Amino acid sequence: MDLSMTDLERDIIREILNIGLARAADSFAVIAQERVLLEVPNIDLLMSDDILHRVRDYQTRHVPIQSDIRGDFNGTTLMFFSGQHVQRLSRVCLRMQTPETLELNELQESLLLEISNIITGALVTQLANILKANIYGAPPVAPKGDIAENLQSLLPDQQLQPLIFSVITQFSDRDNTVELPLMLFFDRVTFQKILEIIRSYDFLGSQMSA
Repeated sequence: MDLSMTDLERDIIREILNIGLARAADSFAVIAQERVLLEVPNIDLLMSDDILHRVRDYQTRHVPIQSDIRGDFNGTTLMFFSGQHVQRLSRVCLRMQTPETLELNELQESLLLEISNIITGALVTQLANILKANIYGAPPVAPKGDIAENLQSLLPDQQLQPLIFSVITQFSDRDNTVELPLMLFFDRVTFQKILEIIRSYDFLGSQMSA
């Protein structure tokens, strides 16, 4: 299956993702009570082993929260919260003074799950509207152990070439800036569906002006 993209198609997909992420970022800004800055997302075509290596690298320094995307598309979102995020969100949302840590208590884990649910829900809703697709986000989970093992079910084919969106979201207050890595990826079949959608009509003319 030829999954090559033209530069225009790549730009359209990036813009679609930007629209979805803008709504998600607004939702998070209300919760975190901080200014939210989004970098333009990278679009990568990676083989399964490369994805798992990247995820494991993030997991060594962050708490991962996973939410699967289901319906017409098959994929998942991964949000990686650092110790600083846990500390600051605990202070703002739970009125808890805690050190920077990746060891969560029950309240902190519930908070991160709810934040992921809100962000993923806002993102998926925007993507569904733009792409005219019936998709929804499954309830988020906090994977235990090696998260890469949990992703194997989404990457069953060693020849899988999924579409990876790598986003670094920055949350800034007057004192400092904290980066929040977010990964959104779709499997090979979903990638093909997205390409077919944007090739089927003048996507920029009919959608981006809506």
